[in-house]
Amino acid sequence: MKKTLSIAFVMLAFIAGAQEKAKSVKVKKPKTVKTASGLEYTITEKGSGKKPQNGDKVKVHYTGKLTNDTVFDSSVGRGQPFEFKLGAGQVIKGWDEAFLLLQEGDKATIKFGPELGYGSQAMGKIPSNSTLIFDVELLEVIEGIKPFDVKGKDTVTTASGLKYILVSPNKTGEQAVSGSKVTANYSAFFMDGKMFDSSIERGQPLKANIGKGQLFAGLEEGLSMMRKGEKARMIIPSKLAFGDKGNGPIPANTDIVFDIELTDVQKVVPPVKYDIKGIEGKKTASGITYYEIKKSNSGVKAEAGKTVKVHYSGYLADGTMFDSSVERGEPIEFPLGQAYVIQGWEEGIALMEQGDKLRLIIPYFLAYGEAGRPPMIPAKADLTFDVELVEVKSAAPAHGPGDGHNH
Repeated sequence: MKKTLSIAFVMLAFIAGAQEKAKSVKVKKPKTVKTASGLEYTITEKGSGKKPQNGDKVKVHYTGKLTNDTVFDSSVGRGQPFEFKLGAGQVIKGWDEAFLLLQEGDKATIKFGPELGYGSQAMGKIPSNSTLIFDVELLEVIEGIKPFDVKGKDTVTTASGLKYILVSPNKTGEQAVSGSKVTANYSAFFMDGKMFDSSIERGQPLKANIGKGQLFAGLEEGLSMMRKGEKARMIIPSKLAFGDKGNGPIPANTDIVFDIELTDVQKVVPPVKYDIKGIEGKKTASGITYYEIKKSNSGVKAEAGKTVKVHYSGYLADGTMFDSSVERGEPIEFPLGQAYVIQGWEEGIALMEQGDKLRLIIPYFLAYGEAGRPPMIPAKADLTFDVELVEVKSAAPAHGPGDGHNH
């Protein structure tokens, strides 16, 4: 038995050794190279690993010095490598340029002037207009997301102007149609190939209901052409995307490219409207009418300062449903009393205890006002909500900008 264990340990050691990255080799006569931008770099140890490209993540060690040898920062001293995405503007220009010149395992000294560093701005221990010197080591290259390979694939142009390329078909997959709930992973690019968004990088797949106006027109049209398990490229003209207004990093009148994998398609079962027969409506001083569908008597009351989790379905006066967390299978969560939701919700939810169900009829002036919220909610629209207070938490969590709800 002991002999067998010894052989096993030798084999494990051999395998581990074979998996190690090749060690870097010291450069006998290092040469300093100066680029067109003014960056100087000297490779002192040569590695044999991968060479990074823009869009890749790199893990590096560094020590930063001024020209008088004053050290202003060091990941080596902290014992914690630094990781960033190349070409995304996450670091100073000198770094984005320098690490494209290296490969995994390289050690180098890089030097550049303020135009590639912090310019005329002082930064901590770094005075304004400083020339910076970094001793760096490129530890690892983590390949970034690459656009789909569409060579030899047919392009279909629809009547609307959308261009659609089926990259990986799945004829047996369920078709995404109006009323379907879809889950997809995507990476979005400008026409020059620069990525501006990716659900894969965020680890948050896109989830939406087709035919509910939750997506911009080109994306919804493209998804409705796909089956579960398929990959496709969509070249979406500006008029089917964000038009002359743009959105975030997307300038006005910009065509965009989406590489999408449709991972799931589910049929959506519409929520059942609450039955209010025999239930007398009550009216608040502000004008909200509410019907008590279920009283839990839990004693856990929704109050300002607490976080609430709510399931809801929203209807127009003619009975058309415009939104539903029940349909999505995901209740929303928000802090009460902080204007994260419409005024009618602030007041209506505050009437409830955990486990309660209410129907709220909210007049337009406590909802989306005279303007409404096109295209789903018309001007001066009174709204009906069937709501269930799923949970009340004692304190509201910290929220960042843009993560609120406005139902």
